[in-house]
Amino acid sequence: MATRRKFIQQSTLAAAGWFLLPSEGWAGTAAGFESKRPPLAERNFTSEAVEATITRVKQQIADPELAWLFENCFPNTLDTTVELETINGKPDTYVITGDIDAMWLRDSTAQVWPYLPLIKSDKKLQTLIAGVINRQKHCVALDPYANAFYKDVTKESEWKSDITAMKPGIHERKWEIDSLCYPIRLAYHYWKITGDTSVLDADWVATIRLTVQTFREQQRKKGDGPYTFQRSTSWATDGVPLSGYGYPVKPVGLICSTFRPSDDATLFQFLVPSNFFAVVSLRQAAELLTTLKLDAALATECTTLATEVEKALQQYAVVNHPAFGKVYAFEVNGFGSYHLMDDANVPSLLSLPYLGAIKANDPVYANTRRYILSTENPFFFKGKAAEGIGGPHGGNHTIWPMSIIMRGLTAHDPAEVKKCLQMLKATHAGTGFMHEAFHKDDPTKFSRKWFAWANTLFGELILHTSKKYPQLLTAKV
Repeated sequence: MATRRKFIQQSTLAAAGWFLLPSEGWAGTAAGFESKRPPLAERNFTSEAVEATITRVKQQIADPELAWLFENCFPNTLDTTVELETINGKPDTYVITGDIDAMWLRDSTAQVWPYLPLIKSDKKLQTLIAGVINRQKHCVALDPYANAFYKDVTKESEWKSDITAMKPGIHERKWEIDSLCYPIRLAYHYWKITGDTSVLDADWVATIRLTVQTFREQQRKKGDGPYTFQRSTSWATDGVPLSGYGYPVKPVGLICSTFRPSDDATLFQFLVPSNFFAVVSLRQAAELLTTLKLDAALATECTTLATEVEKALQQYAVVNHPAFGKVYAFEVNGFGSYHLMDDANVPSLLSLPYLGAIKANDPVYANTRRYILSTENPFFFKGKAAEGIGGPHGGNHTIWPMSIIMRGLTAHDPAEVKKCLQMLKATHAGTGFMHEAFHKDDPTKFSRKWFAWANTLFGELILHTSKKYPQLLTAKV
């Protein structure tokens, strides 16, 4: 399997990373609406609750192409990316991201997230997600600074020459705050829905202790900390300056994230959306530790750190934009410098209400949302095919379907949700699936044919729409 970066490099077309689908294949596929799911016997996992949901929701969708997209995309994680087994008497689920045979802590949580509401009625599905939580604990224990892991803990990565503390079992060691937040998000909501505490064992408490330790180290109050990263590469966004520590920050209470959730290096290491996510995650961890009487002292540490980061965000994350007023910066350094943009990956500024990090009616968020969905955001692109947010990872003039989906999930105007559905329907290039990114003027130029997070997230948008704006699905989009 290819890495994310190598996949783009190997798919180069016209100096950009794209897969070109022949036009005749596009037209023929789109006209037929034949299922793109693997045959039943070849699916990695089948959930009765998921299948029942597909049947029920499809009956609500009047647009046959949209219904077809939902049926293909929503179960894609289960159909193609999960491996459930029992290890030491406990479920263990390895989740690849799609076309890369590695498990990202971020992606694996996001890929199974839309299935959580169904687990109370499907014990088999509940076991699978419990297995994801258990596998994530092992990953964090192996290295809290790594972002992606192998199932085989003895496997060496093709990135083993990176100048960082690489070890077997790690696919990539890019430090990203969200890598430690997503496992907490999954465990917390799993517990809220099921009441099952079996996954919240001593190993889970140990991962929270490692998380707090790592966050504290990356506040950089006592020097630069133990993490550095350098790579021999021509991709500027894979390199970290100043001997792998990144540009200096002022220790104001925020947490450094050397990389973004796009796996691109930050410019200013106080990545604002990821710090917001950390606040939410630390408070969720504290609630679990307190309610279940697992470790009162650690719960206090989580709460104290969350409060410190929150106060620092209030002081340093809000800046004045000449056209939009007070907005949240994307990155800051504590010295007064800031970077205005947004990226398609989650956590993003756009996704903050989705993550429970901020209220949707927060006036600063409202201003920020208007900014990032405008051409003032250097990575918001408008083209013949669609409009949406991209990022350096996908290249210039490229839109990530994920950003359009997240726009729909955070919208409060049904007309905006409808617009998002129309753009997603118009840009899958006849494949029946979402992709990592596509060219703003030509959706047949896209990267990553198999990107399970985007597929499952699209399914989540359809489910969200069916509950909140069902009228949008009862007519052709």
